[in-house]
Amino acid sequence: MPTERLQALRDSGELPRFVAVEGPIGVGKTTLARRLAATFNYETLLEQAEANPFLERFYRDPRRYALQTELFFLFQRTEQLRDLKQNSLFEPVRVSDFLIDKNALFAEVTLDEDEFQLYQNVHQHLIIDAPQPDLVIYLQAPTSVLLQRIGKRGLAHERAISAEYLDQLNSAYARFFHFYDQAPLLIVNAADIDFASNDDDYQQLLSYLLDIRRGRHYFNPRPLAG
Repeated sequence: MPTERLQALRDSGELPRFVAVEGPIGVGKTTLARRLAATFNYETLLEQAEANPFLERFYRDPRRYALQTELFFLFQRTEQLRDLKQNSLFEPVRVSDFLIDKNALFAEVTLDEDEFQLYQNVHQHLIIDAPQPDLVIYLQAPTSVLLQRIGKRGLAHERAISAEYLDQLNSAYARFFHFYDQAPLLIVNAADIDFASNDDDYQQLLSYLLDIRRGRHYFNPRPLAG
């Protein structure tokens, strides 16, 4: 990606000022968020899953620890956004690896009916006005690919994640983004993309997303000639 083009978009105000990268566990959203932030010279706003003391217990015993896990994440993300607002940083120039709008997506998958009602009540009292992204990138991949990537990165709190749970998340994400229209949306087939070590994959995606201003778009990486 030529530096001149990025600078021209920045100078003209056409570079997206707030990009949110989303997708199920293991799909590569944090890796992509970090690369985009480095390219744009933006701050990052990242999930802090390792700070959730209930998460590893949830993966071992979902029924017992679901409510504690989801409430902790809700409090954590609300506090992140509140801190940004208090620090006068709410004119966003950043890349995030989560979209606050999807918080209830996980809760709906993991909680029973009564717990979900309680979660929604808490959510309504806690949630603050969140900035809408200029661009949302939704990464998709089959459950088998997610399991391989989760196993490869070897995080302790993810060892007990089941294929059944990932299937449920994939379905929930697909339903959520089928109706999402709050910001320009780029849906990426990430099954064969390696943003960490394949620069060609990243440059293709970067070139594509820089032209997005509105609507819904789809990206499949092109095989390189030769």
